[in-house]
Amino acid sequence: MELNLKGKLALVTGASKGIGAAIARELAAEGCNLHLAARSADQMEALAQELKARHGVSVAVQGCDLSRHEDVLALAAACPNPDILVNNAGAIPAGNLQDVTHERWKAAWDLKVYGYVGLTRALMPAMYARKSGVVICICGAAAFSANPNYIAGCMANLALNMFVQCLGRESFDHGVRVLAVNPGATASERQTYLSKENARRKLGDPERYVEFMKDYPGGRIASCEEIASTVAFLASDKSSYTSAAQITIDAGNMYKK
Repeated sequence: MELNLKGKLALVTGASKGIGAAIARELAAEGCNLHLAARSADQMEALAQELKARHGVSVAVQGCDLSRHEDVLALAAACPNPDILVNNAGAIPAGNLQDVTHERWKAAWDLKVYGYVGLTRALMPAMYARKSGVVICICGAAAFSANPNYIAGCMANLALNMFVQCLGRESFDHGVRVLAVNPGATASERQTYLSKENARRKLGDPERYVEFMKDYPGGRIASCEEIASTVAFLASDKSSYTSAAQITIDAGNMYKK
């Protein structure tokens, strides 16, 4: 399927690894030029060189801490007119109400919740002015799980889904689409529980990591590339009447009994 994304400029946050890096690779393969942002500038530099060599696109890299509002504004100033904004930077700790300290909770929300809101708010006026643009927020299926042992993450993801709903209907009348993608468990560096290293520690054999996934649909979890492919489709005109929508990618795991 031709997505007609060639020549578009995409700003991807949290792009140094995992889902963010997979999204960058997918959009580059579709011909998008990229502006990549994350704390780890060195990792993004390697990715940028790979994408430029493989796909002939331009790739700018910006190291920044999007939990700091001044860094959010600096990023918006450096890339003021993206066609596509993918909000992906975020790392929220597990734990119940007493486990997650005030400082950790605030730092996590400053990065993911206020980082998404702040960057979207900074870039939305230019999108409205030209009457085009797509904002995709990578949130998480935990928004709908009510897990007391991931309370800060469940609340953050639910808040961001509501942000998308509130903004996406209004924005459509200005030519801008806003969407949420909610991955379930995904095979990225952050998925430590389902990793080979955890299987080595708990089961004595790293190859037994698949046993952790026996209760997931199909006996596996999503790949980063599956999330990235969905993002590319949603960013394209093939999905031109989709806004204020929440797309959950977990093969129905949220509905298990």
